Amino acid sequence: MMRGMGNMQGMMKQVQKMQKEMVKAQEALNEKEFIGESTNGYVKAHGTGDKKITEIIIDPAIIDSEDPEMLQDLVVMAVNDVISKIEVETEAVMGKYTKGMPGF
Repeated sequence: MMRGMGNMQGMMKQVQKMQKEMVKAQEALNEKEFIGESTNGYVKAHGTGDKKITEIIIDPAIIDSEDPEMLQDLVVMAVNDVISKIEVETEAVMGKYTKGMPGF
């Protein structure tokens, strides 16, 4: 009976260690900066790993007051690109902790 309890304690320690590692990995990911771009890099969206957009940079050469839809499309493209990059990195970093776990 005691032998089973020792295994359980060892397993709990491993789970606690993994939880601490997950928290550190998530914190590092949240602080990391990502850059997404539109076609030809006319618009750049900067974001962090917690999916917060921190800056949008627009090349003044692309600003056309008679065609605001094109600029809007480029902004959307850059934002979607940065979000995609964040999601790929999140899966690469956090996936090792969540693979095979139900609900993740």
